[in-house]
Amino acid sequence: MRIPGVISFLIASLCLAGCTSTAGIDALDLQKPSSETTSSVVRPPAPVTAVPAAMANRAPRAEKAPVDDNARPFGLAEEETVAFPAPEVPDVGGLPVEPAALVSKPRLLSRAAPPMLAGPLTRYGFRDAKPINFGKASPRHLAVHGVDVSRWQGNVNWEKLRSQGANFAYIKATDGGDHLDPMFMKNWRNADAAGLKRGAYHFFYWCRTAGEQADWFIRNVPKMDGALPPVIDVEWNGESSCKRRPSREKVLEKIQVFMDKLERHYGQRPIIYTSPDFYRDNLRGEFLDYPFWLRAVAAHPSKVYPGRNWLFWQYSGSGLSHGVTGRIDLNVFHGDERQWRAFAGGQTTVADAD
Repeated sequence: MRIPGVISFLIASLCLAGCTSTAGIDALDLQKPSSETTSSVVRPPAPVTAVPAAMANRAPRAEKAPVDDNARPFGLAEEETVAFPAPEVPDVGGLPVEPAALVSKPRLLSRAAPPMLAGPLTRYGFRDAKPINFGKASPRHLAVHGVDVSRWQGNVNWEKLRSQGANFAYIKATDGGDHLDPMFMKNWRNADAAGLKRGAYHFFYWCRTAGEQADWFIRNVPKMDGALPPVIDVEWNGESSCKRRPSREKVLEKIQVFMDKLERHYGQRPIIYTSPDFYRDNLRGEFLDYPFWLRAVAAHPSKVYPGRNWLFWQYSGSGLSHGVTGRIDLNVFHGDERQWRAFAGGQTTVADAD
């Protein structure tokens, strides 16, 4: 049906007025009720699968500037500041394990599955500038390793990263409501061409509304069959121009609004990446039906985040590879090769390993 030009103009004006009226919500007094509301997205419990007892039991991070050998990377969390109890890890003849929460909806591959889905590359060729002895809980005991990158890794040689054992990559896409990582699209294309499973992450900015940030991410990150679920990186960043630390209640509300919009758009349950201090302040006991990506570079996640199931573990912020100049974050998937194939192929459940 055709609408007269005047009516179309009035409708467009009203829509624009409605959009701009919410842009400054976060600038209001924190004590005022928030206008952000969660959607009606149905949240069935995410399937959980047990990881074999013989296997061991962070995110997008903030922007990280190049560092020298004696400096800590920019924006990385300090595990040592977290006052969590450190329960004894039982020795069950193998590594401590926890069930891994997987995404809730299937994604079909848009092209023939790369060889990695038939059998992940398990050769481990990474080194670490600041190696940690995790003992029996070493991430090297897990089969599927990967990296996360942003502009600070410069021009990445994805073929070399792949040959050294990187099966997946999470790539910095956006932060806040108006910043796009200038290397995102190049990394997005080249990681895929080299045979890595790829996903995008958003660094959450506490001085913008959750809706604005979700819209910005959706605008810039393609909806691709076969991509890994999107990630929301939530942490405190002392180097940011935004010094706001909202209340726990508002933090949880904002995270939920952001994730609901992404889940509706991409058809995948987002993954929550976090660091120990932010987790302690806001996320303990929350979002139990969402998968987590945990940063723990000084101890196993079972000690840093007791009782929390996890899907990815960021175990180093000082990895070394021939594929990049400088350092790179190293990560591992919580599961064996068969579970990885099921997860990367988009299945919602996987069989227990033998």
